[in-house]
Amino acid sequence: MSERNSENPLRKFPQKHQNNFLVVVIAALVITSLYFLFNPTTTSTQKVPLNTFVDQVQGGKVDQIQVNGNQIVYGLTEDEEMKYYTIKEPSATLSEILQNIPAETLAGIETEVVDTQNSNFWRDVMISLIPFALIIAFFVFMMRQAQNSNNQALSFGKSRARLNEEDQKKTLFKEVAGADEAKNELMEIVDFLKNPEKYTSIGAKIPKGVILIGPPGCGKTLLARAVAGEANVPFFNISGSEFVEMFVGVGASRVRDLFKRAKRNSPCIVFIDEIDAVGRHRGAGLGGGHDEREQTLNQIPWWIFRMSKRVKKS
Repeated sequence: MSERNSENPLRKFPQKHQNNFLVVVIAALVITSLYFLFNPTTTSTQKVPLNTFVDQVQGGKVDQIQVNGNQIVYGLTEDEEMKYYTIKEPSATLSEILQNIPAETLAGIETEVVDTQNSNFWRDVMISLIPFALIIAFFVFMMRQAQNSNNQALSFGKSRARLNEEDQKKTLFKEVAGADEAKNELMEIVDFLKNPEKYTSIGAKIPKGVILIGPPGCGKTLLARAVAGEANVPFFNISGSEFVEMFVGVGASRVRDLFKRAKRNSPCIVFIDEIDAVGRHRGAGLGGGHDEREQTLNQIPWWIFRMSKRVKKS
């Protein structure tokens, strides 16, 4: 058999998480921006009249002053946790307000003038970008929803087989209780998958398939998983009822897609459970050979024959 193609499907990040990732990021940015913009500082503030501020400065009670536009924020030497602020006239400067206070008193006060234009720049930018970010997030979300709808429509004929790869937990024959005769026969399949040259060199051919017959719960699926686990190959599992839909051609399309996936992951095990859901006498339906189950049933042996020819060439 040929080695497994490098086109093995990778286990992808869940699609619903991919669709919502951008929306979550934008929402986090908006919440963070609002928090920093509107979250009050931990220091308590109290508004006082302008003349009270001047009296406190003159009395030597003020140790720091910050001028931010029309607002004067200052702190007292006796109360470091409390901040006070007052509102001045837009045209008045701090020097004009404190012009009657001796220079010796003002010398010990730490003064800072904040550039209002620069301090408000990022706040204004963030506030102006929030509506655009929300609009973009809305359109991206709608486009992804439409894209998902198209993908679902285009993938209607895709196989629904579940793939268990080699790195996942394996099932071995020692985990299967009973069914000793079936296990002994299936071990030959495992040995062929592990050492195909030993059999092909003497002209032996691997069986095109194995039919496991038994009541529900007797371990048919577990045996199939054990074959894949012992051979250390991927395992495709699908129910026969998943092939058939009300639309004609879907079942045959899913069969083709299943074996194409198996071809890309060869060597592997394909297990079709409840094959009797599509298996019956050909031409027994109302539509004859055009029946949906009839087309699905015809595709399965054709692909098995095609895969067996591929094994023979390799």
